[in-house]
Amino acid sequence: MERIEKDTFGEISVDASKFWGAQTERSLRNFKIGTDKMPLEVIDAFAFLKKACATVNVSMGKLSEAKGVAIKRACDEILSGKLDEHFPLVVYQTGSGTQTNMNVNEVVAHVASERSGEMIHPNDDVNMSQSSNDTFPAAMHIAAYQKLQQELLPELDKFERVLKEKKEAFMEIVKIGRTHLQDATPLTLGQEISGYEAMVSRAKRFIEESGKELLPLAIGGTAVGTGVNAPDGFGDEVARELVKLTGSSFVSDKNKFFALSSHSPLNFVHGALRSLAADLMKIANDIRFLASGPRSGIGEISIPANEPGSSIMPGKVNPTQCEALTMVAAQVMGNDTTIEVASSQGHLELNVYKPVIIFNFLQSVKLLSEGVRSFRMHTLDGLQANEQAIQEKLENSLMLVTALNPHIGYEKAAQIAKAAHEKGTTLRAEAVNSGFLTADEFDEWVDPLKMTNL
Repeated sequence: MERIEKDTFGEISVDASKFWGAQTERSLRNFKIGTDKMPLEVIDAFAFLKKACATVNVSMGKLSEAKGVAIKRACDEILSGKLDEHFPLVVYQTGSGTQTNMNVNEVVAHVASERSGEMIHPNDDVNMSQSSNDTFPAAMHIAAYQKLQQELLPELDKFERVLKEKKEAFMEIVKIGRTHLQDATPLTLGQEISGYEAMVSRAKRFIEESGKELLPLAIGGTAVGTGVNAPDGFGDEVARELVKLTGSSFVSDKNKFFALSSHSPLNFVHGALRSLAADLMKIANDIRFLASGPRSGIGEISIPANEPGSSIMPGKVNPTQCEALTMVAAQVMGNDTTIEVASSQGHLELNVYKPVIIFNFLQSVKLLSEGVRSFRMHTLDGLQANEQAIQEKLENSLMLVTALNPHIGYEKAAQIAKAAHEKGTTLRAEAVNSGFLTADEFDEWVDPLKMTNL
């Protein structure tokens, strides 16, 4: 069955089982581009925003108490997840997000009218004192900030804790270091992992600090930043209501012209996400190198065998979680390029790349949160040191000769290392054969643990 909806373009038929109106229907028909839908996090952010706006409009005497209550109840239904099917629009629509703003307005108006028995208009009532140009960027910030706080940062806390545990457990296991993918001087496995821990800790701090840039909201700026059609102080009051509703310290941006035309805060914060992605790429790659083998690679650590690794080679186990996490990192880096380019397109009073910015931002947060969780649970938790392989490679390394530099000099130490390499003998044997030092001196000076400065 269908029903007839009207807007300024006239009549249009809509599926009677759906709660949206004419403008949503026109968007559905006119923008059949891809399968990516506007994220529900944005819809929920709009529900918080519309609820706060209704409260303020009532308090300022612009909206009746009855209509305000009905609008807020409809927003609560959206937040409950019961109305998700009524938000069908794709990301690739108008760059201001107007069609999604109207989708929310129409659904709220439909549900509020149906539940209350009072006629509520999507523009005149639900969108009162607002414009898509200030509501959509406000919803972008709300969604982005909430997603960071609720999903990514808690996962990074857990990830950091596991790295700390592994660092402490492996702190005294001395292994050979590697630079340029070649043997270098010793360090401990715990010291190596401490570098990973520091990466995650600092990335988390950068995200926390940069995320505060998302707290100022564009609400109250209406169409171009002047606040036309909104009462004085509207944005400030809405921000105060949002603090009550979300528990986050949102404020009204002091410069609405900036808030409507620039998305540098989201671009800036996503830069911190890109940096995290780069660190995760390094950590995952290191672990898959160190776990390579099991007999023909480095093999200094072992990772959990979660599933068969090959359809043709029986018993093969691959570092699949490392592969998944590095693919996540690659996608986040790609998202960063999209966000950077889109953020540069703030022409005159409005950036009209808003939907693709928030879509990519939220996708990055989701992928990073879930990628870190999966890697922690299925690889990091079960990571073990292969102490036999570590010891064999340590004893066979030529770079232990570095410890002799202070005693016999670089040139003589180099001669010993070169001789051992060419003859396939040990450093100790060639050191004694060189006549530069005795066996006892070698044993005293070449102490791998001392070389770690632990």
